[in-house]
Amino acid sequence: MYLGHFSLREAPFSITPDSSFFYPHESAQAALNTLLVALRSGEGFLKIVGEVGCGKTVLCRQLLKTLQGEFVTAYIPNPDMGPDDLLMSLASELSIKLTPPISRHSVLNALRDCLLAHALEGRQVVVCIDEAQAIPLRTVESLRLLSNLETEKRKLLQLVLLGQPELDAKLARPEIRQLMQRITFSEYLGPMAADRVPVYLVHRLTTAAMDSHTDVQVFEPAAAKAIARVSGGVPRLINVLAHKCLMLAYGENVHRVTTAHVKLAASDTPGVVPQRSWWRRLWPTNRASARPTTGLFSDSELRTPARSKL
Repeated sequence: MYLGHFSLREAPFSITPDSSFFYPHESAQAALNTLLVALRSGEGFLKIVGEVGCGKTVLCRQLLKTLQGEFVTAYIPNPDMGPDDLLMSLASELSIKLTPPISRHSVLNALRDCLLAHALEGRQVVVCIDEAQAIPLRTVESLRLLSNLETEKRKLLQLVLLGQPELDAKLARPEIRQLMQRITFSEYLGPMAADRVPVYLVHRLTTAAMDSHTDVQVFEPAAAKAIARVSGGVPRLINVLAHKCLMLAYGENVHRVTTAHVKLAASDTPGVVPQRSWWRRLWPTNRASARPTTGLFSDSELRTPARSKL
């Protein structure tokens, strides 16, 4: 609704993972560099763990975009499936035609033949599995079988697991320690630093701008700092807050986002860093809970406005 007001051709702060809006802050760039170096070195198993909302899916799509023309790629967005279903999904992603009767053995053979054909042509195959913390334990065995597909010289298939911190807990289980031992590189994807948030806001606005004449300095410096503070640097929360701020500015027919807009947006957004009320910041914590035993006013008088006795 506010695109015309701010001269934008698309929504700049959508939470849909769009690689065209990828912003390489320190943590995201480090994770991407690790993946690219490891994949180009022929490593078999890689892992990226990140907190909720920190941009794992955007990172994954940016990786696949970067590898286009260099690797044969496949993407599995939801691995919450049985062992055979995972193999079938991978076969579908690699455009492998299966002929009945279909069994796990036949699917593995078809996958091996497909990967060998790619290897003979000098092509590497990488599979990215998003939300990897959702992989059932019984399905992990399928991943181990896939990791066994190799020649004497190299892996036929490289796997990238991206998931929330629960993924580490799952991989630490004794019954799947064989898979954990095959992960050669891992990286942590965390929130962006506070001083990167103002640049991130401008980056998103610039990407969505109608043309080079669009004013992208929409967020006042104090407002950008406030967004960084209440979001904790989590990109998804930053996007939600910034979107609401633009809506508020549009509703007031102004072209600048202020701290007042940020406060209103934060009050309507679950998950932001809670802010202490102004009077609690003035009243020391160790005194806030204390009740005076003497004084000019009783507790009830402090809570109740004075009334005229006339």
